[in-house]
Amino acid sequence: MRDQARVVIIGGGIAGCSALYHLTQEGWSDVMLIERDELTSGTTWHSAAQVTNFGMTQTMVGLKSHSIALYKELRDDPEYPVGYNYGDGGIRLANTQAQMDGYRHFTSMAAGMGVEFEVIDAEECARRHPLISTENLLGGLWDPTDGHIDPAQLCQALARRARLAGAEVNRHTPVTGLTQHPDHSWTVHTEKGDVRAEIVVNAGGYRCNEVGAMMGVQHPVASMEHQYFLTEDIPAIVEAGRRIPLLRCPISDYYSRQEKGGLLLGFYEQDCRTWGMDGIDPRFSNDLCPDDLDRVTDVLEGAFARMPALMETGIREVVNGPITYTIDGAPLVGPIPGKRNAYCIIGLRAGLGEGGGHGWLLAQQIVHGEAQYDTWVIDPRRFTGHATVELTAIKAIEDYRNEFRFHFPHEHRPAGRPMKTTPLTPVLAAEGAEFGTVNGWERVDYIKPAPDFHETLGFRFNEVHDVVAEEVRAIGTGVGLTEVSGFNRFELTGADVHSFLDRMICGTVPKRWGRVGLGYLLNDQGKLKAEATIANIPASHRGPNRVWYGSAAASEYHDMDWLRANLRPDEDVTIRSLTNAQTILVLAGPHARDVLSSAARGDWSKEAFPWLSLREAYIGIAPATVLGVSFSGELAYEIHIPNENLHAAYLALRKAGEAHGLRLFGSRAVESMRMEKGFLHWKADILTEFDPFETGLDRFVKLDKDFIGKEALLKRKEAGPGRKLVSLAIDARHAPARGGASVRTGGKIIGTVSSADWGHRTGLNLAYAFMDPAFAAPGTEVSVDILGEAFAARIIESGPYDPDHSRMRA
Repeated sequence: MRDQARVVIIGGGIAGCSALYHLTQEGWSDVMLIERDELTSGTTWHSAAQVTNFGMTQTMVGLKSHSIALYKELRDDPEYPVGYNYGDGGIRLANTQAQMDGYRHFTSMAAGMGVEFEVIDAEECARRHPLISTENLLGGLWDPTDGHIDPAQLCQALARRARLAGAEVNRHTPVTGLTQHPDHSWTVHTEKGDVRAEIVVNAGGYRCNEVGAMMGVQHPVASMEHQYFLTEDIPAIVEAGRRIPLLRCPISDYYSRQEKGGLLLGFYEQDCRTWGMDGIDPRFSNDLCPDDLDRVTDVLEGAFARMPALMETGIREVVNGPITYTIDGAPLVGPIPGKRNAYCIIGLRAGLGEGGGHGWLLAQQIVHGEAQYDTWVIDPRRFTGHATVELTAIKAIEDYRNEFRFHFPHEHRPAGRPMKTTPLTPVLAAEGAEFGTVNGWERVDYIKPAPDFHETLGFRFNEVHDVVAEEVRAIGTGVGLTEVSGFNRFELTGADVHSFLDRMICGTVPKRWGRVGLGYLLNDQGKLKAEATIANIPASHRGPNRVWYGSAAASEYHDMDWLRANLRPDEDVTIRSLTNAQTILVLAGPHARDVLSSAARGDWSKEAFPWLSLREAYIGIAPATVLGVSFSGELAYEIHIPNENLHAAYLALRKAGEAHGLRLFGSRAVESMRMEKGFLHWKADILTEFDPFETGLDRFVKLDKDFIGKEALLKRKEAGPGRKLVSLAIDARHAPARGGASVRTGGKIIGTVSSADWGHRTGLNLAYAFMDPAFAAPGTEVSVDILGEAFAARIIESGPYDPDHSRMRA
């Protein structure tokens, strides 16, 4: 075993083998994999190993497409062929119109990635799958590429190719510790000696938190027991003359695929069980949990009803083994928060089917700093301090019970809530607030018109549409108040704060004390990394001159890592997080100044406190920092309050607002209004796949100064845009477009929707989309896919509501 390597990967399942292989494909051969036992001795060896192209985001579809292409290549390798049943086809069943709507949307989304799905009716489902009944069935989603692969052969093939490229694989080598050095390199301690590594990757499967503990971190990964069984031969399968499709059933919580002349039948029972929460026996390797078929009786009954042939079939073998989950069911692939030169590829619930793509995207991040797709959907930093293993276990149970039930738009499932609250959460709940979650925080979605009001979840406009319309009307004609919980807030102090930010941000950085500005941070490829509000707070009795860096709630760990990684040792800058210490109250509408003036001493006139100003004040008796900024397009103020004073400030604003008809509103109203103003949303419209010129942020770029990513941005500017972000007005009233929907002309896909909503002030069904530049001019007629139909749309100028911004500058 070598005593040094550029990268050491810990874990020899599909995650570790895929990462190792793909690092060599990116040109790094000085890489090593260390496995405590044999390759594939964890979850990988007992995986059902299904390989589907289905995903609920384009990133997931893209990485699965890569997996499928790689697995086909390995299957056809004459020197080491891998057993891969490609193209059996697969059906995801549905018994509600809302599920069918979802399948139609996902079909459009996948088409933008070059993947063809088909929505079929119940009779066609039965025609393609000879065992199923059409009772209580509307139809399904057909994936023609669906299949399954041999887990052990796959991992051995990847390891073999990596070795041929110069990588080293060490089996039967338990890692006993990890030490990080001042230069951020690592020593990996093993029972066979130490290895010095520049970078460490945790690919530890269900033992990932044992590896994490060696780094001093805890990952939000928990394991669930998962059972499947293999049946005896079924005559209808033997006589079919072809392989039958895979089946995934959200109606009865099971899946099946052909296994020789019978079926492999897997269960996602409601009476499910976590595994390994109190530690894992060191001897548990190539091992299984005890069978417990009593737990799956209810699921089995549903499977019998859907596939009556099962009632005449015997069980040949039962498998019960652990599989890993994260808080939202998606894996953790990328940088480990708070650590340098440390990555993970863990929580791979569907590791065999997706693992080729996960290793591919991780290798790109390690070698190049970013992957070719925006990987936020799998980024480990999307969870922050609330992400304990205990919370993960609760969410894992919830996800397990809903394995094949995709999340509907605006669906916020109840497990693990409330996790993060403010002093106003119960107060707003008493006022009728319906909450969603953002990075674990409870945040007001809308105000219910009656205590028994409930939303019908789906992809179409529903009862909440009119509720939001009324909230927007109240803001546009009077004044509204809402709480924005969890907004990311860093305090920067030191002599070099502005020069540091000037290097980080590609545009003008506001330097006058008492002023606010918006800036964008780029990565080394010249693409968009982060969006930040920069607020210069002048010295007062509350503290010295300091700068607040504000960004999206979910970006807390992501942005902190980027700032600290680029802070030079000789720069006098201290960064401190205030994210959990303060909360924002937003006051918006033409009467917002009147309410603020009644609640706070001082002159709040337009002349004394113009747009983009900042002032420390008191709202009633509560200390506050007031920013004159707007995400709604109306006159608005962000009022930042220490959490211990939040309730007092709220009461003062409610009292002051009585004379002006102040109404509460939620984030759904804000989403509608920001679409009308042309304002963008981080990780919906602001993505690492595009640069600021492609995203329409030219005015925020200043090329006469130096900043991170400038050289790469200049090259991209010279080459011209690959895509352009445009605003669309769609001729449809029954439903909005959804992120990922395809934009077409003459049947050809020319763009993809990034976000969309109804504009209640303009009466427009609006969407943003990244388009082929040849079709991006205002006035261009196109069509947008909405739930399986193409609707006429036209490209319009961005921000159709109050385009000269006169209302928010009033």
